[in-house]
Amino acid sequence: MTKAELIDAVAKAADVTKADAEKTIGAFFDIVTKTVSKKDGKVAWPGFGSFSTSKSAARTGRNPQTGEPVKIAASTRMKFTSSSTLKAALNPKKK
Repeated sequence: MTKAELIDAVAKAADVTKADAEKTIGAFFDIVTKTVSKKDGKVAWPGFGSFSTSKSAARTGRNPQTGEPVKIAASTRMKFTSSSTLKAALNPKKK
C-alpha cells in the first residue's frame, strides 16, 4: 500500500477529508519518532504492537564486489514488535 492509498483508506474509514487523514497520520508518525527517540521511549498500542528502538554496535562488514573490509558505524534502529493478537490475526489456525 502506498502513502496515497493509505491516506485514501483512512479518510474513507474515518469519514474525514484526505487532508485531515494525512495530517493525522503525519502527526502519529511524528509522535512515535519523538517518543522512541527518548531514553527508554516506547509506544504501545494494545492488540497491535509496540514501537521501540534497538542499538546495533559498530562492526566490520565486507564490500560484496571487492571483498574489502568496510567499517559500519554503530546506529539506533526503529523496532516494531507485534502483539499476540496481531500475530493470531495474521496466522489463523487451520482446521
